[in-house]
Amino acid sequence: PSPPFTNLHFPSRPSPLHTRHKERAPQPRLDSLPTPSPFVIDRPTDRITDQCWMEFWKNMEKKSLESSKPSGTQSRMTIATDQMDGDAKHGSEDNMVFKYIGDALTVVVIGASGDLAKKKTYPSLFTLFVRGFLPERTMIYGYARSEKTNEWLHERVTPFLKKQEPEHEEDIKGFLKLCVYRRGQYASAETMKTLMDEARKFEKASLSLAKVSKANRLFYFAIPPSVYADVAGAIKASGIATDGWTRMIIEKPFGHDLESAQELSQKLSKNFTEDFIYRIDHYLGKEMVQNMLVLRFGNVFFEPLWNNKYIDCVYMSFKEPFGTEGRGGYFDSSGIIRDVMQNHLLQVLSLFAMEPPVSIDDGASVRNEKVKLLKSVEPIKLEDVVVGQYVGTKDGKKPGYKDDDTLKNKDSITPTFCSMILRICNQRWDGVPFIMRAGKALNQRKAEIRVQFRKVPGARNMFPSEYIPRNELVIRLQPNESVFLRTNVKAPGLTSHPTQNELDLTYKNRYGKVDNPSAYSRLLLEVLRGNQGAFVRKDELLRAWEIFSPLIKELEEKKVQPLPYEYGGRGPPEADQLAIKAGYDEQTLNLRLKAGPRDARKDGRYTTRELDVYVENLQEEVTEEDGN
Repeated sequence: PSPPFTNLHFPSRPSPLHTRHKERAPQPRLDSLPTPSPFVIDRPTDRITDQCWMEFWKNMEKKSLESSKPSGTQSRMTIATDQMDGDAKHGSEDNMVFKYIGDALTVVVIGASGDLAKKKTYPSLFTLFVRGFLPERTMIYGYARSEKTNEWLHERVTPFLKKQEPEHEEDIKGFLKLCVYRRGQYASAETMKTLMDEARKFEKASLSLAKVSKANRLFYFAIPPSVYADVAGAIKASGIATDGWTRMIIEKPFGHDLESAQELSQKLSKNFTEDFIYRIDHYLGKEMVQNMLVLRFGNVFFEPLWNNKYIDCVYMSFKEPFGTEGRGGYFDSSGIIRDVMQNHLLQVLSLFAMEPPVSIDDGASVRNEKVKLLKSVEPIKLEDVVVGQYVGTKDGKKPGYKDDDTLKNKDSITPTFCSMILRICNQRWDGVPFIMRAGKALNQRKAEIRVQFRKVPGARNMFPSEYIPRNELVIRLQPNESVFLRTNVKAPGLTSHPTQNELDLTYKNRYGKVDNPSAYSRLLLEVLRGNQGAFVRKDELLRAWEIFSPLIKELEEKKVQPLPYEYGGRGPPEADQLAIKAGYDEQTLNLRLKAGPRDARKDGRYTTRELDVYVENLQEEVTEEDGN
């Protein structure tokens, strides 16, 4: 079927409260789409119909016109009357006020000549620019030690701007007018002062305008952690805003172990309190990770089930289909535990398992609950851990980890795969194993949370000679973002044979081509808003290292040899055995392995392989009908 709303002239992206170059009608917000019953049955491939979009469009336009009436001179945004500070509690995006938008903004990208800046920082700022989330009076200073020019910077970032926003190439010139390059030493207070003197001239000119009352500053640390403290000292000496807020975005890694994390935190604390610091973990900006709190606390039926009375185990996996490929030298100093599990997966776990916050928009409340949860995590036992390291394929087409030319230590025992059991000792989760699994050079790209519920009581008598698979709630973080619930139903036909199917919300099937900004863009916007809930606090960081540092130290001191697994496989077989030992249902695992990945489906239908597994005992005529 053709995609929905093909003949409707709706802009393809939801717009914010204001637009940059021209006035546009308000766009539909997907999180509040109405689904009138007459429209539901007409949906092709379960997508929202044109009729439904039209109804929503009309309602949104009417609501917007009633709630905000911009003046003739107000072309960039509509300022509502109930403006709130960045850290204040706020409601939906429709009613949210971006108080910073009327201020001047100075952005300093420290380390502008590096890969992170060109691939992530500048493209994310460009996303905010084209959607009108940057103030009209904005200046972006690229700051690094190399002797470069503005033109060099523009040429360097342009391909990545096009890749980030292919539909907005016409806006690149306007964005690059805001971007300049300045050379300076990271630890030099003198060169930082020179840069800030230039910024003050821009801010002074901006403050002379009647509408601009504040001049805010944002510093992005796209530099190695070894120079964080020196740069922070230089900013403290001459970079603090006098007429607005000052905020610093700091990239991971936040230390190499507990001791180095404590040392780094102490150095930063000498110059700044936590209110200034935004430790960024891009996983917290992903669509499905941010959706976790709404999914959990916005649905009344989940809370009674979200505990050890109904959940048997939680399986969290992170899989990459590629190896280190030229990054072996860097990766060997960290390993999969430091690179993925201590930060990304632990952040996801804390959001999944924490207690309800006062408000999901109250950053302090969210982070308090995450810390409480992490304090309940028990020490990880070595017997609950399997580590592995990938080797080359038998045909020689894919190299092993030790074949990486950038890897100096050819006897390295750094794990590229790890599976472990985490246990949380509190009233909600006591007795529920959290199986955390991550690896490189595996069979697919996937990050997901798989919640396996307990056995159906009395199923052996109720369904004699039939196996009733476990119910599972699966939250797919990437790719193909989705939420689906594996439920047991009667197979179609004349038999009463139970089979498992899915209540499926796959985003691309449900919403079509919906605009989904990058994680970095979301998090940069949260910094501008002043919402620290999606960033890592100092006590949260240190507690994370307290959980993992003893395990890492024990692995290194005992020189635990990682188990070999072939490039492109599932990892060491011992990892599956560990999951089964912890409590994951073996029959369900075997069923999943036989059925294969669901990503191979077309239009949301089962693959032939899945049908063979899930509907194997259907009557012959039903099978023939499906085949036709």
